[in-house]
Amino acid sequence: MATQQSRSAARIMMAPAVILLLGWMLVPLIMTLTFSFKKYLPLRGGDLGWVGFDNYVRFVTSSAFWPSVLTTLIIVGGVLIITIVLGVLLAVLLNQPMWGQGIVRILVIAPFFVMPTVTALVWKNMFMDPVNGLLAHIWKFFGAEPMVWLTEASLQSIILIVSWQWLPFATLILLTAIQSLDSEQLEASEMDGASPLARFGYIILPHLGRAITIVLLIQTIFLLSIFAEIYVTTQGAFGTKTLTYLIFQRVLESQNVGLGSAGGVYAIILANIVAIFLMRIVGKNLDA
Repeated sequence: MATQQSRSAARIMMAPAVILLLGWMLVPLIMTLTFSFKKYLPLRGGDLGWVGFDNYVRFVTSSAFWPSVLTTLIIVGGVLIITIVLGVLLAVLLNQPMWGQGIVRILVIAPFFVMPTVTALVWKNMFMDPVNGLLAHIWKFFGAEPMVWLTEASLQSIILIVSWQWLPFATLILLTAIQSLDSEQLEASEMDGASPLARFGYIILPHLGRAITIVLLIQTIFLLSIFAEIYVTTQGAFGTKTLTYLIFQRVLESQNVGLGSAGGVYAIILANIVAIFLMRIVGKNLDA
């Protein structure tokens, strides 16, 4: 049992890490809030003084603001649906005994360790290129006209690229959850005559509830800040401009750090709203 002295010693040893972590988080946040109330032009005079909420009004009244928010939510929702559905199916498949099971699992998980910029370049040049891409050759083989993916189906292409990168993460978490399932339950249900579909629906899927919740929360946090894939492929054109890319574009065009900081605050607010919504809807599974 821990004594008061040992607890005090633990707090003292943890204090430097906690202070460093708080500083790492709070200093950029405070600077962002400060700049959001200023007109700060690094290349045109620097700090030009306080402007109050003018940056916030300019950013939210921009014609591109709400479409970028909608695009962000569509990409996040599309990627979550694809990765969770396919992740569950892949996890069930990989849990079955097969030849070369270890190698297959490594190949399935490998895309998660590829950098987003490399992933986007591979898909853009090797798969979605309308002349030399793999998908173009498949289209031609069946006598169809190749699709210009990043122009004709730009938003769907971004969702496909990001899903390919995040599917291994979902599969790994869900596979770990399946392997923790008591095999005796499945054996008993099989002996009772339950079909594979019934075993999946009544035993495996409910058991994956908490793992799915974790995948939802973690992926949503990272997907709300998606940037690299869009910058490499479409550069925000053809309806793929997310809130993060809009912030980058506004700062790049106007060289106004204050305007970009106001957009960053809106991004933080959006992320918190989505996180709270998810916690209220699916967070109950964590306490089950």
